[in-house]
Amino acid sequence: MTTVLVVDDLVTDRLLAGGLLQKHAGWNVIFATNGQEALQQLELHLPDLVLTDLMMPVMNGLQLAEAVKREFPLIPVILMTSKGSEDVAVQALQRGATSYVSKKRLNQDLAEIVEQVLLVSKDQRTQARLLNRVTRSEFTVVLENDITLLQSLVVYIQTQLKVLRIFGESERIRIGVALEEALLNSFYHGNLEVSSKLREDDYDQYYSLAKLRCAQAPYADRKITVHCKFDELAVAVTITDEGPGFDPSLLPDPRDPENLERPSGRGLLLMKTFLDEVEYNSKGNEVRMVKRRLPTEEEIIVEESFA
Repeated sequence: MTTVLVVDDLVTDRLLAGGLLQKHAGWNVIFATNGQEALQQLELHLPDLVLTDLMMPVMNGLQLAEAVKREFPLIPVILMTSKGSEDVAVQALQRGATSYVSKKRLNQDLAEIVEQVLLVSKDQRTQARLLNRVTRSEFTVVLENDITLLQSLVVYIQTQLKVLRIFGESERIRIGVALEEALLNSFYHGNLEVSSKLREDDYDQYYSLAKLRCAQAPYADRKITVHCKFDELAVAVTITDEGPGFDPSLLPDPRDPENLERPSGRGLLLMKTFLDEVEYNSKGNEVRMVKRRLPTEEEIIVEESFA
C-alpha cells in the first residue's frame, strides 16, 4: 500500500489534503504538524511520498525538503503553496522538492500530481534496486575531442563503481583523478599532438595551440576509444587515442624526486600512485589501467582458514 505523509500545522488544511488523498484506493495517509515531527515519522514509517506545507513553525517546508533530500533521497517531496510563499517554494524546488500544488487547487490537482510523482518515484526505486544487483558491467565508448565528454565519462565511471560498491568514496575519487589524467593525456598529447615540453615552457601557448587544433584536420577528426570493465574484484579501463603515439620506454620516472616538479610528469605520477597497473602498448597510443579491490577482513579470515 502506498503511504503519503501530509505535513501541515493547520488542522483544517492537513485534514483537507489527507481526506483528498484517502479517497484514492490504496493510499494510506499519515500526518505531522511540522518538519521536525515529519522527520520522526519518516524514521518510523518510511512513506512513499511527503506532501508538505511551506510556512510552519519549528521546521518549515524548505528545511524539511532539504533534510529529506539529504537523509531519504528516494522519497519525493511535494510542496503545498499559498499566496506569499512563492519565493520559499522556488528555493525549496531548487534544494530538493520534487513538485508543488497550490492550496487553492487541491481539489482539482492534488491526486493527479501525487500520482504522477509516485509513478516516476517508483521507476527510480525499481532502477535503484536493479542497480544494487549488478555484479559486472562492461562497455565501450567512442568520444570526440571534447573535454566536457571526457569529464562526464569520469563521473559516469565513478557512479558505476559506487553501484558495484567495490571501492569507498575516497578511493573512487582517486580512481577518477587518475582516469581523468589518462584521458587528458590522450586528448592533448595523443590526438592533438601538443607536446608536454611546450606546457613547461609556455603555459598559455600550450592551451592556445590545443584550442586551435580542436578545429583543424587531422586533429579535430580523431577520436578517443574507452573500454571499461567492472566486476566485484576490480575495474579495468583501456584508453586508445588516434594520434601517432610515442615510445613508452622514454617516459621519465615520475616518482624520481627530480621529476616531481615537472608539469609533464604529474598525470603519470597520479596514475601510477592511485592504480595497481598502468601499461602502454608498444605504439604508445593506448594505455591499460587496473585497480583491484582489497579483500575485506572477513575474506582474509576465510581464505586463511582454507590455507
